[in-house]
Amino acid sequence: MNKKLIPVILAGTTLLSACNNATDTTSTQAAATPTVTIAKEDAVAVVNGTYISKASLAVLESEIAQRSQGQILPKEQLIEELVQRELLVQDAKQKQLDKTAEFSERLETIKTSLLSQASIQNYLKSNPITDAILKAEYDKNVSASGEEYKARHILVKTEDEAKAIIVELDKGADFSELAKTKSTGPSGPQGGDLGWFAAGQMVAPFSEAVIALENNKYTKTPVQTQFGWHVILREDSRAQTPPPFEAVKEQIRPQLQRQKMQEFLDSLRQQAKVEIFAAPVVEQAPAATADQEVEVEIVDVEITDITDSSKETAEPAADASLEIKPEVIEAVEKTKDDVAKTIDKAVDSAQATTEEVTKTVTDKAESTNKAISESVDKTADKASETLDALTK
Repeated sequence: MNKKLIPVILAGTTLLSACNNATDTTSTQAAATPTVTIAKEDAVAVVNGTYISKASLAVLESEIAQRSQGQILPKEQLIEELVQRELLVQDAKQKQLDKTAEFSERLETIKTSLLSQASIQNYLKSNPITDAILKAEYDKNVSASGEEYKARHILVKTEDEAKAIIVELDKGADFSELAKTKSTGPSGPQGGDLGWFAAGQMVAPFSEAVIALENNKYTKTPVQTQFGWHVILREDSRAQTPPPFEAVKEQIRPQLQRQKMQEFLDSLRQQAKVEIFAAPVVEQAPAATADQEVEVEIVDVEITDITDSSKETAEPAADASLEIKPEVIEAVEKTKDDVAKTIDKAVDSAQATTEEVTKTVTDKAESTNKAISESVDKTADKASETLDALTK
């Protein structure tokens, strides 16, 4: 009966991932190579006289559940996995694979990884991230989120146009209707509505003008930005509502753990005597020659509106034109032009090389064919002469 091994792989981990995975890795080692004497009543199977413990089965079952997000496999399948592992271990020992230099090096690597993880786990256990620490971080960086504003704007190309709109507003014109007919911004069809936004989401002159306004007041002088001239109506303002502490505290924990680990590593480094002998030499790839294929990949750059993912609101998003600075767009376009020019040069070079090679091959073939033809003619003439002589 053929049964496949369950894909549970022991691999080296980095220091940061070890914060969460050190226990799993250790348990995998324990499950694969039990070192204690096992009684028959505490075993789930025996392989050539070697007992496999119930504890090993429990560890593997827990490990599989964690790695497969709670999926539970039949115990018979898990036991078969342990049996196959034991068969492989016994085969390796019989062939003395555990005595090879390669095995010793790999074992030392695993030992180093486990010890570094043990150090991390010990430090985090001795210096836990308590709810009080999490709350302090939450109060410092999350709850004190400042104000946000709700505003409309009318965007036009010239200052005179903006001044004329302000005159109409002073006469009682409706801001939303003017925005629909005169604004060149993407929010114009929505009456210039920008929804709720934090000051930092908008370019500085626009944000400063909004902050300086009172609710339900519009700017009496046009506001210039790199996008044009704005007339701005501040409709409302409010304190930003942060997500509750319990909803985000586990998102804060990993960051604080990383900070603690960095502080721990810095302290170890300061106390240690470390000498770096030489920086690793990075070999540069050889430059492509004319007859090598040149492949250039164009990466499309997409500019997206970055918003606060912790806030869910049915309000319309802020005008994207205010958040994408011209220098960003210019840099993207320049990058695309540079890439296009590089591709054109590569194509021209490749075509020129192909034409040159084709011409060389053609000339060589023609020369060879001519030589062969002359040689054949001479041979035929000689054969003819010889035949004539024999006939006479």
